[in-house]
Amino acid sequence: MVLLGDALALGTRQADRVASGGGTDMIDTAAVEALKFHGDPLADQVIADLVATGQVDAVNEVLGQFRDNDQLIPENLPESARAYLVATDNPPSWADLDRVARAYEFFVDDGVHVASVLSFGAMVNCYAQPRPSRVLTLTHRLNQPHRRLSETSQFVLNMMGRQPFGAGGSFVPTIQKTRLIHAAVRHFITSSGRWDVEADGIPLCQQDMLGALLIFSVQVIDGMRRIGISVTEEEAESYYYIWRVTGAMLGIPAEATPESLDEARELNAAIVEATYGPSAEGVALTRDLIQLYEDMVPSKAFDGVVSAMVRQTVDRQVADWMEVPNSRTWNRAVRAGAWLMRVLERAEDRSAVATTILDKAGSLLLGGSVRTLTNGQSTTLNIPADLREKWLDAGICPAKPAAKA
Repeated sequence: MVLLGDALALGTRQADRVASGGGTDMIDTAAVEALKFHGDPLADQVIADLVATGQVDAVNEVLGQFRDNDQLIPENLPESARAYLVATDNPPSWADLDRVARAYEFFVDDGVHVASVLSFGAMVNCYAQPRPSRVLTLTHRLNQPHRRLSETSQFVLNMMGRQPFGAGGSFVPTIQKTRLIHAAVRHFITSSGRWDVEADGIPLCQQDMLGALLIFSVQVIDGMRRIGISVTEEEAESYYYIWRVTGAMLGIPAEATPESLDEARELNAAIVEATYGPSAEGVALTRDLIQLYEDMVPSKAFDGVVSAMVRQTVDRQVADWMEVPNSRTWNRAVRAGAWLMRVLERAEDRSAVATTILDKAGSLLLGGSVRTLTNGQSTTLNIPADLREKWLDAGICPAKPAAKA
């Protein structure tokens, strides 16, 4: 992941209400609006320093080799960059690692479905937010959708490990570098003269970050249920919790992030779904996404299934705003598939055949995503070793281990 790379698709502009991190008070509209003008001072200062001293490329090279939680923080970095890595090296003190471990068990069972819904649904929901879509457009990477999606997918795969914040994991450096990516985007967009901070707030502001967290957590659970995957409330709570911890490590203020999933759902409706709407940038991003996935379909005759999957995963109005092609035939086929998935889910505990069909379907979908996102390049998505081992044992791993030299 390069320092000046594209950020995770983020966003939302305004809210009627939000829940506090402790889940007891309501932050007023003015407080939520104020988040539009807050970036990430810790990471922003690092980028400002690197740009001013001309050290961006040198730091890129060092951070390119900084991949695992167990690695010592590199010594050969400017002081501001090294101090930032030290300050952001641990999860927040309130994080309950036992709850994080419960999320891992959810990933073992349904991680392939999480990843596929992220690819089809969450990305389109991000694009349905006009302001963040404009940010993505200004990064000039619309001609590289596979790279943007592979970075997002790798972020989530690193989160899926047994101990994403501990020994053997690789999620902490991923988060640290992602914060620097966001800061770099903020710096160069605001310096470009093509963004009105007074009118639109700061690009990739804290309000945007909070919106992204809700899309990748609350809305992914909704999307899984839309395609027929059964997710218990306990599993949903665990999945949301790991995103809440991740949000804190990404620099989102704890008091702005709901503690409970129910509060997060209310906040999602208020500050994310309420801001969806059409935009030329969102339509273009969605078109590129659909084309990317259609390229992996073996025959043009089956292209419609991609758009139908998107329409099954997101709200109908969002799909219309993003001009997702609408085929009644394929829509009916996908809806029938979702119904079948629900039937099989109800039988899963009693039927090995049902379990195999469900998991193979998710594996094939994610496996196709992996092949498409890497676009034939040497860089591949890396599934955490412990999770890959479990998926291999179950026969559902979409990416086999790389051959040793």
